[in-house]
Amino acid sequence: MTIEKKIHKAGPYADYFCQGVRVDNALYLAGQVGMTESGDIPSELSGQVELAYKNIIAVLGEFGASMDNIVDETFFVTDMEDCMANVPAVFAAREAAYGKKPEVCQTLVATPALVDPRLKVEIKVIARL
Repeated sequence: MTIEKKIHKAGPYADYFCQGVRVDNALYLAGQVGMTESGDIPSELSGQVELAYKNIIAVLGEFGASMDNIVDETFFVTDMEDCMANVPAVFAAREAAYGKKPEVCQTLVATPALVDPRLKVEIKVIARL
């Protein structure tokens, strides 16, 4: 079994977290949040989703992969009511990131908090290469 570990540095917490691990043709990405490298976080959920996907695209690129390689994704949200109230905007941001309606398994999980109290969503994905 071949294990390739790569670190993609982004954001103020990047020194503490491995952003992705490749094992043979499977790629596991750590949860990505809607935070810029300078630590800026949009206040709206859809803005955070858009930025989280931008970060996912960057980490996938480190492994020569794209959004087309994703087979599974998990959304962790801190406010399920806010998420459900913003489904059209969230799914529009999701489709924009994929460039189409994605055909992936998806799980939505409520969590009491994320690494920064301003964060509303974290997206974790698994991809096949």
